[in-house]
Amino acid sequence: MKKEKIIPRDKFGEIYMLFGGILAIIGYLLNVPFYNKKMYDMPIFIIGIGIIVVLYGAYQFFNRKRLGDTVEISNKVLKSFLMNNAIILALLVLIIIIIFIEPRFMQVSVLLDIMAMSSTKLIIALGICFTLLIAGTDLSAGRMVGLAAVISTSLMQTAEYSKRFFPDLPQIPVILAVLAAVAACLIFGLLNGFLVARFDMHPFIATLAVMVIVYGACSLYFDLPPNKSQPIGGIRPDFSFWGLHKFFESPNFPGISILIPIALIISAIVWFILNKTVFGKNIYAIGGNREAAVVSGVNVFKTIMIIFVLASALYGIGGVLEAARTAGATNNYGFGYELDAIAACVVGGVSLNGGIGKVGGIISGVLIFTVIQYGLQFIGVSPMWQQIIKGIIIAVAVAIDLSKYRKK
Repeated sequence: MKKEKIIPRDKFGEIYMLFGGILAIIGYLLNVPFYNKKMYDMPIFIIGIGIIVVLYGAYQFFNRKRLGDTVEISNKVLKSFLMNNAIILALLVLIIIIIFIEPRFMQVSVLLDIMAMSSTKLIIALGICFTLLIAGTDLSAGRMVGLAAVISTSLMQTAEYSKRFFPDLPQIPVILAVLAAVAACLIFGLLNGFLVARFDMHPFIATLAVMVIVYGACSLYFDLPPNKSQPIGGIRPDFSFWGLHKFFESPNFPGISILIPIALIISAIVWFILNKTVFGKNIYAIGGNREAAVVSGVNVFKTIMIIFVLASALYGIGGVLEAARTAGATNNYGFGYELDAIAACVVGGVSLNGGIGKVGGIISGVLIFTVIQYGLQFIGVSPMWQQIIKGIIIAVAVAIDLSKYRKK
């Protein structure tokens, strides 16, 4: 006999709202009357989690007609939840261990740093998600990030800097440097799309070839005289503004990086494209069943071309913002970024089999992956061990993804 319980969705939502309210009250009590310095900003985080739980409960309560009047609670549902979220739950446990080892990790300033670091990675992951949704990939993403960073910074040096990339170049508007960097990435995005769509080449091989070409082209550009492969510095303030500016910065508040709202705006645009346009529906159709998509009239060639061009534009934007954030660049910028982005997408629920994935999941995947990386550095874990742990996370995430859909 299978044990299962059916409860009304309004009661289900009320339970969540009650639990979230209790969490928020506990956080408030810890933060105001009995504040303990050793807890750092943990009470604020507890309040935040409580508010999120309340909002989820309210969503369930007010959307019960659309979601269904009842909620099934059974071993089957629990098993499905654990299978779908196993890697996220495991990483959350790792985060709790990091907090236990180093309580200073629970600070608002640390969270804002993580969100700023995640912003450019999120933009790159959103680009790669387009290719993953059609059961493809893009290994050239990281090198395109580096190309965009080198091109944009080479055009954005101050007139007083002694080692200018182009000594006689006048001070051009920032938008021109951004457009030049993105345009360079679009060229290679077109090449990726053409190889995959026209010759039906596997995306792994096509983007691997383009990755090598991009790195070679970027290195040749970087080695032009008088620069001769020297790190590009002397970046103009109006360019670095787009990576270093912070809103609401004060002596008592570290400020919110400008990268965070930029990443959120781009996330909203990608969400709209995937969920509210014919192009987005075609992407899911090709990823779910390419033959059926062709029969239903989807222009696969055109869709794949647009996917890789759009992805390359996002890599270019990510590279420009990363260069602005660090106020410099070399031809090795972006190395390995594509692997982190793919891992974050898979952790966030994007299937390597194609046709499955949501922007919200990608955001959570990028955040969790960045928290792990930042947390391991925070507690002093060796960089070599960090690479091993990252590799294990990627392997486990992919294994769970493949086994999850193979069973179906």
